[in-house]
Amino acid sequence: MAASAAAPRIVIENCAIATVDAGDTEYASGHIVVTGNRIESVGPGKAPGNLENVVRRVDASGHLATPGLVNTHHHFYQWITRGLATDHNLFDWLVALYPTWARIDEQMAYSAAQGSLAMMARGGVTTAMDHHYVFPRGSGDLSGAIIRAASEMGVRFTLARGSMDRSEKDGGLPPDFAVETLEGALAATEETIDKHHDASFDAMTQIAVAPCSPFSVSTELLRQGAELARRKGVRLHTHGSETVEEEKFCHELFGMGPTQYFESTGWLGEDVWMAHCVHMNDSDIEAFARTKTGVAHCPSSNARLAAGIARVPDMLKAGVPVGLGVDGTASNESGELHTELRNALLVNRLNPVHREAALTARQALRLGTYGGAEVLGRATQIGSLEPGKLADLVLWKLDTLAHASIADPVAALVLGAAAPVTLSLVGGEPVVENGRLLKADEDAIARSTRDEAQRLARIAAQA
Repeated sequence: MAASAAAPRIVIENCAIATVDAGDTEYASGHIVVTGNRIESVGPGKAPGNLENVVRRVDASGHLATPGLVNTHHHFYQWITRGLATDHNLFDWLVALYPTWARIDEQMAYSAAQGSLAMMARGGVTTAMDHHYVFPRGSGDLSGAIIRAASEMGVRFTLARGSMDRSEKDGGLPPDFAVETLEGALAATEETIDKHHDASFDAMTQIAVAPCSPFSVSTELLRQGAELARRKGVRLHTHGSETVEEEKFCHELFGMGPTQYFESTGWLGEDVWMAHCVHMNDSDIEAFARTKTGVAHCPSSNARLAAGIARVPDMLKAGVPVGLGVDGTASNESGELHTELRNALLVNRLNPVHREAALTARQALRLGTYGGAEVLGRATQIGSLEPGKLADLVLWKLDTLAHASIADPVAALVLGAAAPVTLSLVGGEPVVENGRLLKADEDAIARSTRDEAQRLARIAAQA
């Protein structure tokens, strides 16, 4: 449904525009008209001169307008454990950090979510997600705290309500005191869906069912989690095929690789997306393409944990939906998605098969916008600049020293230094202006996250 003609309008003019629509339409100098929370028009040259109810006009000379960035995988709580276990592979890193993570509480989760969201929003993210799977007993309402932080920041948000029920005594990695029971996890997940999920077109909060990983959840939690998600009409998310150790774990425990295991438990389908998917063979990619299972590509975290290089060009060629993810900031300390545009392009060119033909700058931008929207099941609403879609967009300043000599604005954004955000709109509402958050105090968040990180470190040391 189109926005009402009587709604207030914002007119943005004189900027380069990368719409990321189906035809990758671009304008060297164009306009965008926002009416209410929707995009009314996008086109070349100036906006029509007879528009009514214009409450703001933006001269965006020297800028590139793109859809807002869409993050498809994150762990907000890790903001307060950054810089630890810096020389570990995934399994060793998890073993080192689980005992600390298992002592978080509601205030820590809220503060860490604020830090994670603030960094992403400043860097052009308009739709965020969080895969939260650590729920210590007596820790408070962690899901509610995370959702509250996102609402206050003004960004669109998907909470993937995670869970773990396979601890060390069951052959998993988490300590015994860090997991939930099967019944408890399913009940809490369903309660979170009932309380917070919004299925509407312009929803600001959505919930996904998200058991953590094959090595931290039981087969029954995966099966029943998939049944719960489909009964409730929400999406499914987990980690998959991240490391060679995970591949070995699945073969030893289940007698098959991760993709076969996921398919056997109902975890392939167009309502599913998985993080990482680094170690995928041809048949795995074919299975994802056949079922339209999505992938959250996390190049910085994959490099930080020495997981490997995901076969993103092969996935895209096969028709697998692929978006980008920051991943948790204990394995990607910058916490910014716009750096993942660059890293996705650069890391994938290190693949000896594809080399310089792996990804283009425009493919990288698509991963971070439309690809992410597709993976989250929201491609009809966000991810491209088209009339009728939600007005989630970003103006990147490209006329300063860092970018002014690069003629191609998309190349400047993807390959250049991190570009400043002059304006970020979520549903037509400004969230960032001139590089500063409008709905949150960055300095206060910095102090809070430092204090909570120190408090968690003290509690973990005492334990």
